[in-house]
Amino acid sequence: MKIVNDFSEYELLDMANGQKLERWNEVILSRPDPQIIWNYKTRPSLWDSVDAKYQRSNTGGGEWHIFNNNMPTTWQINYRDMTFNLKLMGFKHTGLFPEQAYNWNILREKIAHAKREVSVLNLFAYTGGASIAALSKGASVVHVDSSRGMVDWAKENVRSSNLADKPIRFIVDDVLKFVEREIRRGHKYDIIIMDPPSFGRGSNKEIWNIETDLYNLVKLCTELLSDDPLMFLINSYTTGLSMNVLEDILKLTVKAKYNGYITSDEVGLPMKDSDLVLPCGIFARWEKEQFKD
Repeated sequence: MKIVNDFSEYELLDMANGQKLERWNEVILSRPDPQIIWNYKTRPSLWDSVDAKYQRSNTGGGEWHIFNNNMPTTWQINYRDMTFNLKLMGFKHTGLFPEQAYNWNILREKIAHAKREVSVLNLFAYTGGASIAALSKGASVVHVDSSRGMVDWAKENVRSSNLADKPIRFIVDDVLKFVEREIRRGHKYDIIIMDPPSFGRGSNKEIWNIETDLYNLVKLCTELLSDDPLMFLINSYTTGLSMNVLEDILKLTVKAKYNGYITSDEVGLPMKDSDLVLPCGIFARWEKEQFKD
């Protein structure tokens, strides 16, 4: 498992009863996580300091409960030279997945060591963590998401990271339709990254299902890779989907065309002052030249 140990403004403080207790800069949140199946609290007194808790409903969904009347509605968190804007969203989210810092760092290293101009395509790009990571090392980025709200949020994050003058295009569109159009246009990218949801709807109510659509999307994306590509990364939070499946998809598509190397693993967050680690998803990565970490 790949562990993020250097995110100083984010800490996983404790885990118990299906909830994780986290510090996001100065804000303490309690959020549900299905991986936490024990009821033992390592630091029970810390749970009294929570600013907000997301409570699931027995009938589905859930809601935030605010315990600190002075808690900001939006706030910022920094990772290295990047700044992200946070807020409490529906279905427990804050607009950032701190475990993705591992993948951001790989992306940044790839761009820095390329010693040439690098173009990056970020699909299902959400609030732009990977886009900002790529921009910060001098790449040009095309950022694609079907949600205008998420794209607007990504624009805020780019501005907050002082990267608004860097070469990035924001696209609100269905990912599959965008990729098909890019193929017709003859556009090429050195790095393609994607974080596909299990299910989703495009900008015109197109249906996405990772089980039936992921392979076809990756296969199409191989037509967008440049003659000298650097990396193809698939990240996933889909329950039950094995990282070996992601590896196999890359073997059948990208590796079959370009050779290279494939790496897969879990990403996780360590609990503060503990040897416990919370699993937070999987990835598979194709590279022309293998990254040693």
